[in-house]
Amino acid sequence: MPKNTRVAVVQFCATPDVAENLRITGELVREAHARDAEVVMLPEAFAFLGPEKEKRKILERLPIDPYEKGGPIFEQCRELACRYGVHLVLGGFHEDVDDPDKCFNTCVHLAPDGAIAARYRKIHLFDVQLSDGTQLNESARTFAGEDIVTTEMPFGVLGLSVCYDVRFPYLYQSLVDRGAIAVTVPSAFTKTTGAAHWHVLLRARAIECQSYVLAPAQHGNNWRKRFCYGHSLIIDPWGEIIAECHEGDGVAVAEIDPVFVNKVRAELPSLCHRRSLE
Repeated sequence: MPKNTRVAVVQFCATPDVAENLRITGELVREAHARDAEVVMLPEAFAFLGPEKEKRKILERLPIDPYEKGGPIFEQCRELACRYGVHLVLGGFHEDVDDPDKCFNTCVHLAPDGAIAARYRKIHLFDVQLSDGTQLNESARTFAGEDIVTTEMPFGVLGLSVCYDVRFPYLYQSLVDRGAIAVTVPSAFTKTTGAAHWHVLLRARAIECQSYVLAPAQHGNNWRKRFCYGHSLIIDPWGEIIAECHEGDGVAVAEIDPVFVNKVRAELPSLCHRRSLE
């Protein structure tokens, strides 16, 4: 049965230094566990954020079977899940698929015994040219996923997404239709778009889906001119921010209450009032 569950969203500044990124990841997962979190969520690109040429060198295939051995980055993450007995969500794993140019940006749910419980490949890719000079063309080096994915957590069903997905409400409505009472949005939002849209978009997804939103995020200067916004958030189904990392590395923790989701949905039944306009 779903139960009240303490969840942590992790915030830090990943760089091209994989070993250092994983060291910091381990420290923050330990902190989350010390604060009684049963579910710990890492941001997008937690193991590496840097030049594409260097990223090619650290790509790893994900195991097909739940307990099959993976590459060194994956196995260090698996060890963390097992050591602390937590559900660990790898917000954006650079998944190799034996293509010379592209990989997948994959959100992975590791169970407390280290098994792969779910994997979601980011559907919407971030191709933009901003007025501040930021240019990103994610589709040039990343394949788009196709499948909508949910997974089971102690609090109930969690819907998986990654970063730019947050701008596409129909994805989250589909996750709710599949039973999600919470959705995760691990991100490496740019500083410019984050300052303008991060809180608004995440609160909107929580309100319209009447679901918890769990958003671990990158912050700071990752490499060269790449800056991330930070402000990792946990938002309740009424749209209230109940936990936030404002600046720097850290962990935000809050309790997910499945009964509260049901209460909000019963008192303001907007999900039941949806109509097809086709």
